[in-house]
Amino acid sequence: MNIRLEKVRWVKLPSVKDSRGTLTSIESNIDTPFLVKRIFYMHHIVSDRGGHAHIDTDQVIIAVYGKFKVGLSNGVEKKRYVMEDPAKGLYVPRMIFISLYGFSKGAVCMVLASTHYDIKKSIRSWQDYLEFIKRGK
Repeated sequence: MNIRLEKVRWVKLPSVKDSRGTLTSIESNIDTPFLVKRIFYMHHIVSDRGGHAHIDTDQVIIAVYGKFKVGLSNGVEKKRYVMEDPAKGLYVPRMIFISLYGFSKGAVCMVLASTHYDIKKSIRSWQDYLEFIKRGK
C-alpha cells in the first residue's frame, strides 16, 4: 500500500483583518481540497487525542485557539507539525495514522472531514494499522 506523507500540506484559510480583529472563512471544496461533510471540534482537552487512521476520510485540522502538535505516520515515515495559527489548516489525506498531543491550556482543535462519521471505517490502534497496510487493503 502506497501511503504518501508528501500529500500532507498546509492549507491557507482566507482571513480578513481590520481594526475589529480577524475573520477567517472556509468554503467547502474551495478552501478545502474536498467537499466538507462533517465538522467537529475538541475543547477542554485533558489528554492526547487521535491514535487512529481513517480508511476513507480526508481531513483538514485547524488550531482554532492555542497550540498543539500533530504526529503523522504512514507506517514507515513520521512527520510532526506544530499547530498554532488559526488561519492555516493541515490537510491530512486518508490512511495516515494521526496523533494529536501537547495541547496548551484552553486549546481548541477543529477538524473538517470529507465523510460522515463511521467508526467501522477507522483503524483504532497502531498495531491494527500496521497489519492493515501490510495486507495492502
